[in-house]
Amino acid sequence: MSGYMLISSRDPFECGDTESFYRLATDLKAKGRDVTLFLVQNGVLPARVGADNAALRKAIGAGVRVLADDFSLRERALDKGVLADGIKAAPLESVVDALAAGAKALWH
Repeated sequence: MSGYMLISSRDPFECGDTESFYRLATDLKAKGRDVTLFLVQNGVLPARVGADNAALRKAIGAGVRVLADDFSLRERALDKGVLADGIKAAPLESVVDALAAGAKALWH
């Protein structure tokens, strides 16, 4: 795999530059790159149904693969069933596997 693993740990409702990180994922995908956006820690909060975030929705619509850390979800008492369309729960090992396969990582 030669692509990008973008790891977002911040809640966009508290951190204004999170949306620019989502736009980076969208821009990389538009340039034909393989892009995964991995939401971890408070970064999982916008993954819920009803927590609509336009930049995250646009990334999903552009084909960015969006994963939410299953441990972070459990820590926040969020069930996998509350995830919005286009977002899947995944273990942290997904990041390790991507890096081992050659993905470039960016952490926000």
